[in-house]
Order: sequence, then structure tokens, then C-alpha cells
Amino acid sequence: MTTPAAVHIRDLRVTRGQHEVLHSLSMQVPSGSITGLLGPSGCGKTTLMRAIVGTQVVASGTVAVLGDAAGSPALRHRVGYVTQSPSVYSDLSVARNVAYFGALFGKGSTEVAAALDSVGLTGHAGQLAGNLSGGQRGRVSLACALVAEPELLILDEPTVGLDPVLRVELWDYFATLAAGGTTLLVSSHVMDEADRCAQLILMRDGLILAQLTPHQLRTDTGCDSLENAFLELIRESPSEGGLR
Repeated sequence: MTTPAAVHIRDLRVTRGQHEVLHSLSMQVPSGSITGLLGPSGCGKTTLMRAIVGTQVVASGTVAVLGDAAGSPALRHRVGYVTQSPSVYSDLSVARNVAYFGALFGKGSTEVAAALDSVGLTGHAGQLAGNLSGGQRGRVSLACALVAEPELLILDEPTVGLDPVLRVELWDYFATLAAGGTTLLVSSHVMDEADRCAQLILMRDGLILAQLTPHQLRTDTGCDSLENAFLELIRESPSEGGLR
């Protein structure tokens, strides 16, 4: 039996002024797994994620999330979104930031403590968020999303600015979430994170070049390195003008 897709996108177009940013994208994000959204900075990853969350105006096409139209009120308690820029209250402590967002979803101290522990911030719970480093504030934002225990978690480059040890720990935690049934869509421009994903969506210039597993990418390109495989895929693709 095929698992239904958590996200189903058909012919999605996004424009800014006279410029088309996303070019008739169609894709699916399978439930209960980690999907990596990979591509260079400026390729449209964040715009695509905003369309899935429902905060992006679209020119045409459809975006269905967990069976509802993206941005529907019914999805507010089911979808978590962590942006590249930390979204925290600088004048509140780390714990109070997470507790505030937890209260919006009916979560208590147990869930707050678990969220802080999952991102390695238990020891900083009493610190003001405004006194933290950029990487630490990003972890607070992640904890604020995790405390809600969403069915779908959208993470826009969550490991930027983190040290290698914490990056590994976070990806281990993402795997635990997926094993428990959570669907994760994680963007990155770091190809070594691709092996942590069940499948990959590779983007360039507002287009989807391929949607496949890391193993399939290696097999299709004949490259052991995923970074080299991605570059080979780009070389084999038509020019931007032809792809449109």
C-alpha cells in the first residue's frame, strides 16, 4: 500500500513583478520521512517552502498539505515552520520563548523540557534569547517549532552556523522524528547532509532538476560523491532558458 503524500504540488508558479521565480513545479513529499530540498542559494528553496506553509502568494497551481489547501486554518496546529532568520523574543528567556509557543498548542512543561533537550539548550534555559549567539537563537526557533509536535516540519537551512557535532546530533533527532511518523522537509545547500535524507529534491534556477533517493542520484550519474553527482546532473540538464 502506497503511503499518501504529505505535500502534493502541481504546476506551481510564483512571480515577483515581471520575473518568474518558480517555473511550473510539480512534486510530492512522502509522509513519515525526511525529504531534502537541495540547491544553491537563490534557487527558490525558501520561496517553495513559503508556498507550502501558505505564506507565499502564488501565480497559479495547487499546493495541498496534509489533505488541505496550503495556509488553511486547519493546518495551523499541524505544520511547523522554522525560517532561516531566528524568530524569537529577545527579551524573554530561552525557556519562556519555548513555553510561550508551547502554550499556543496546549503543551506544558514536559514538552518544553523535551524540546529544549532535543536542540541541546537545556543548560541555557534561563538565558535571555537576546544574549545568545546567532546559532543558538536558531536552535531556540527550532525548539519553538518542535514543542508543538507538528505532523509536518518545514526547516529552512536549520544547521547553518552550527558546529559539526551539533549538526550530527540534530540530524539524528530528525531521523528519530521521522521514525515516529513526522514528515520533515529540510532545505540545505550543503550536499553532505543529503545522505541523511530518504529522498532528495534538487533545485536550480526555480526548477526541480530531479526528485530521487541519494542512491538513485549516485547510480544515475555514476558519481560516488553526492556533490559531484549534483554537478553532473546540472551539466546534463538543458540551459535555464530551455528548461522553462
